[in-house]
Amino acid sequence: MSFIVDLYRPFFDGHNWLTVISSGQDWVVIFSLVMMECLLSVDNAVVLAAQTRVLPTLREQEESLFYGIWGSYIFRFLVIGIGTYLIHFWEIKVIGAVYLMYMTYRFFHAKFFGRRQRKDTSKHPLNKLSGRKRFWAVVAQIEFTDIVFSVDSVLAALAVSDNPVIVLIGGLIGILAMRGIAEFIMKLMKKIPELEPMAYILIAVIAVKLFLTIPAINIHIGSGPFGLFIVAVFVITILIHLRARRRHKDGSSINAD
Repeated sequence: MSFIVDLYRPFFDGHNWLTVISSGQDWVVIFSLVMMECLLSVDNAVVLAAQTRVLPTLREQEESLFYGIWGSYIFRFLVIGIGTYLIHFWEIKVIGAVYLMYMTYRFFHAKFFGRRQRKDTSKHPLNKLSGRKRFWAVVAQIEFTDIVFSVDSVLAALAVSDNPVIVLIGGLIGILAMRGIAEFIMKLMKKIPELEPMAYILIAVIAVKLFLTIPAINIHIGSGPFGLFIVAVFVITILIHLRARRRHKDGSSINAD
């Protein structure tokens, strides 16, 4: 019991929260985690939207997402606590780094050699259910989908920062942002397609960062500077897109003349 209390003690440490909230450097890290959460969870938003459509009314659809988001918060809290303990074992760091590299490989392999397969948990025989039974079945399905999708996000976040409060704030804001601006993020990624591969390149960089912390190498990169690096990569990606778009327009104008 004392082990569990010690595991989650940082979440209830007021000084820790005050330090994070009052630190501009920590907010840079949180902002970078929110951006990564949003980009990596677009598939999640699509699946959740499809799952709620089996409910007959808009009110029930919104209610199911309301319960789903609170379930996501509770699960994120639990898994971050466990993750902050496990991430101190170098074997877990190696496994985590390999898995993050695999995520990057899987994305680019599917992008260049085949169609990307999305995790879809919406194909369940819910039509056989009715009323509140169907409603709670959808809520349970939403929770399961969140669990599947959040493992990637939590692992990547813990590789960026080992402060559970920073990871929790970033994750909670990211989940809320995904629920509220999922459509905007999907439109943004359609307009700036470079954002998606950039996110997975960052995942590979995070994997290297995590691997470098094992005792045999023992190279640690501060979460503050690394958070600034992530934000800078996002900004540079957008600038590259705008520059390429401007060149395309200039080239079209010359050809038209």
